[in-house]
Amino acid sequence: MNGANQSAWQEMPDEQRQGAEMEPSRENVLQSEHGEWLRVCELAALPEQAGRSAWLGGRALALFRLGERVYALDDLDPLAGVAVLSRGLVGDCGGEPVVASPLYKQRYALADGRCLDDPALKVACWPVMQSAGEVWVLLG
Repeated sequence: MNGANQSAWQEMPDEQRQGAEMEPSRENVLQSEHGEWLRVCELAALPEQAGRSAWLGGRALALFRLGERVYALDDLDPLAGVAVLSRGLVGDCGGEPVVASPLYKQRYALADGRCLDDPALKVACWPVMQSAGEVWVLLG
């Protein structure tokens, strides 16, 4: 987010921000041989140990920040069929960062999207980079 969008985001009270959706403007796109890197937000806008939804390239994504590391998964819970993973509980399972679906509690690995509770389930995950305190996601 930039300009007026970024200011509006920062001025929202925390309780209103919780469910707010982040969407970058088209000028925040970097082309690469692997696809488009889309600027999502500043790292500081992502809460620690929690998820945030973003609408990027026609997809609902769930972004999770653990320390300085950010993960991006599709927000769609494959079992429930609704975009809710960004509202899931973030933790770890055997040292592996995971998010638990808020509906059926399946745990998905943040690094690769696989479900730890049901091998038949998987969530798409997307590369994330940070540059100058900004978070970018590669949609290929």
